Amino acid sequence: MADATGSTAKAGTEPFGTSAATGSVGKLQADDEATYGEDGTSEITSLASSVLQFRRENGRTYHAYGEGKYFMPNDEIETNRLDLQHNLCLLTQDGKLFVSPAGKDKPLKRVLDAGCGTGIWSVDFADEYPDVSVIGVDLSPIQPGFRPPNVEFFVDDLEADWTFSEPFDLIYLRLLTGSIKDWPRLFSQAFTNLAPGGYIELYDTVNPLTCDDGTLPDDAPVLRWNRLLVEASRKLGRPLDSVLDYKKQLVEAGFVNVEKVRYKWPMNPWPRDKKHKNLGAWTAENFSLGLEAVSLMLFTNVLGWSVDEVKAVLADVQRDVRNRGVHAYWPIYVVYAQKPVV
Repeated sequence: MADATGSTAKAGTEPFGTSAATGSVGKLQADDEATYGEDGTSEITSLASSVLQFRRENGRTYHAYGEGKYFMPNDEIETNRLDLQHNLCLLTQDGKLFVSPAGKDKPLKRVLDAGCGTGIWSVDFADEYPDVSVIGVDLSPIQPGFRPPNVEFFVDDLEADWTFSEPFDLIYLRLLTGSIKDWPRLFSQAFTNLAPGGYIELYDTVNPLTCDDGTLPDDAPVLRWNRLLVEASRKLGRPLDSVLDYKKQLVEAGFVNVEKVRYKWPMNPWPRDKKHKNLGAWTAENFSLGLEAVSLMLFTNVLGWSVDEVKAVLADVQRDVRNRGVHAYWPIYVVYAQKPVV
């Protein structure tokens, strides 16, 4: 399975209306000292040899199972970035693997990491909760061979019919925006596969990036690039702003107690606040490592650009990202909801 219905709302303008849940942040202050930088077979599909024959394009490898559904590569460069991104997510949530109340009313027994990527969240969760059975599912078999005994990984497609034999107490989906065509169907399947009182939790970015103080010009290369990326993802049928619809879609699927927590990933270390300065440094590194990967397939296959045209634009984008005078950030939403007990 892989690690949407788009909204016309603009990033940063949608009233997220979250409670005072841990993590919500207000306007960030820029650091006045900052300088400008130029520098076996189980419940689902088991591994098969054909799954390991990755597709190659533009010098990168991509998943073979469910070919073309996910636009990011799965090679060593990308898996290293995903592990770095995991740390960025933990820093964002002050070390917490999840923020929903899952497990507070009753002990967790089974957890699904849907779109597990390298499996690093699954492994960390299994280590922290050794009595919980953890299942990680992704389109790419890039998970570790050595892992805790209470975690299993499988290759399968989240958009196919779910055939799990037992319900879960928590279904976790992180950074899957751009990966799913029919979010309402996925939420319906998640609802069916949750135990009463169980939780679904989603962690996603909002695209395009935004700014609170006017330092991000409308013609900035990074903003133009991000808008084109969203345009391409919509043409592909898997919009990169899907998170804006999660709350409404979860309610329509039957979930209750829906909450939305907002965080921020500064584009670089421009904030004065120590935590967000650190998050900005990690975001800039994560962005630099993933910029080409996130752009190539969408710009060449969907927008019809040549590889050389893409790389020329990305050079301008990288310069923008290093400019600490631009106080831009990506909004991060964590949305969680509960299946009714009765």
